[in-house]
Amino acid sequence: MKLCYQVATPDVAVAPSVTAFQGSLEHTFSRLSEIGYDGVELMTLNPGRLDWDEVKQTAQTYGLSIPLVCTGEVFGQLGLSFSDPDQAVRSEALERVKEIIDFASHLGANINIGRVRGQYRDNVPPEETYQWAVEAFRQISTYARPKNVEIALECVTIMQTNFINTVAEAAKMVDDVMEDNFKLMMDIFHLNIEEKDLFETIRRYAHYNIHVHLADNNRRYPGHCGMDFEKVIGTFHAVGYDGVFCTEIFQLPDQETAAQGAMTHLAPIFEKVYGRKAV
Repeated sequence: MKLCYQVATPDVAVAPSVTAFQGSLEHTFSRLSEIGYDGVELMTLNPGRLDWDEVKQTAQTYGLSIPLVCTGEVFGQLGLSFSDPDQAVRSEALERVKEIIDFASHLGANINIGRVRGQYRDNVPPEETYQWAVEAFRQISTYARPKNVEIALECVTIMQTNFINTVAEAAKMVDDVMEDNFKLMMDIFHLNIEEKDLFETIRRYAHYNIHVHLADNNRRYPGHCGMDFEKVIGTFHAVGYDGVFCTEIFQLPDQETAAQGAMTHLAPIFEKVYGRKAV
């Protein structure tokens, strides 16, 4: 089990909407290591602009693992998705995600699929949108398999997209894609909005899950609002999950406070539940 913090690589434009620590990787990695995180989840946009060996070596220098590369800003900042009505846009989204798969493979990481899957549109039959997504997921899974990269499909609240909002919908997509390296991940912020009982959902779909995002009810750092993180983390432990937990939170009031605040709240819980040494 590892506790990680999301980090934006320098190719991602600095913006308040970015749910990741921002700045030079030297500063970011050193600071998160000092605070006590086990690793970092990278949010990237254009990995071709990065020195992949430098990214990997900097993480190793500060004793941080890199378990996953997030694709969210491919849609957030570029507007690319697998379900755009324009085939050229869909193709560009595929190529960008394939490049991120290459980057993840170099780092020994997996990738996630969030908003880049796109959304249903009024002028496109929903079954066509769904089929575009299935085909895209099969392509990237086939591309990723020989590179030892797994794909984690993330269910996202309807406030951000109208396509694959619940874990049940994500699990159905995993079943329909039928690729052994295409799985799902659970983001507690989204589950808390979309699921009738997030704890029962964790238990029911545990066998699909390969990654977890943590955020409080208001998507600020854990301990800031009302989420019962001891119960959340205890439920994952009870179903046998021993993988990565990573924050995905607004950097409010600032990223230093958010990173330290999350660790202060989560460290004793992970020590109690998983036996991870508190910082």
